Amino acid sequence: MNIRRVRFDHPDAVKLNDEVQAEYHLRYGDGGDATVLAPEDFDPPRGVFLIAYDELGRPVATGGWRGQDRNDEGNEDGDAELKRMFVIEQMRGRGLARRVLAALEEDARAAGRVRMVLETGTKQPEAIALYTSSGYEPCAKFGYYRHYEESLCYAKLL
Repeated sequence: MNIRRVRFDHPDAVKLNDEVQAEYHLRYGDGGDATVLAPEDFDPPRGVFLIAYDELGRPVATGGWRGQDRNDEGNEDGDAELKRMFVIEQMRGRGLARRVLAALEEDARAAGRVRMVLETGTKQPEAIALYTSSGYEPCAKFGYYRHYEESLCYAKLL
């Protein structure tokens, strides 16, 4: 597996983002994640976006973090917000998400971020299992979906 840094507007990132949005729509029936994201949100040193490629060079997994500091959406100073963690269906169960997550945590730590935070939902049990088994604990809700009942937020000190 080859994990590469790319911009959020890279064609492979756009393709996989479209796939994850379609999956969110299937699970929640709401058209996908409405959180506003811009390519520059993931530009170092305030973020990064990663794509994992298989041995044939096909994009199979993504994930990114963007720096957040204290704001009116519930973030705290030093937060690194995890976004667009996704593994294509045929590659699931092989530890790819765990590898991408570890790379994102390492990058955020190196950038001086002190806490990784994420928002997921009640209809994503696989994500909840990944995060809780990786040391993430429930935290105060933050972000676009903080007032939604199906929203779950987790954090891990870096």
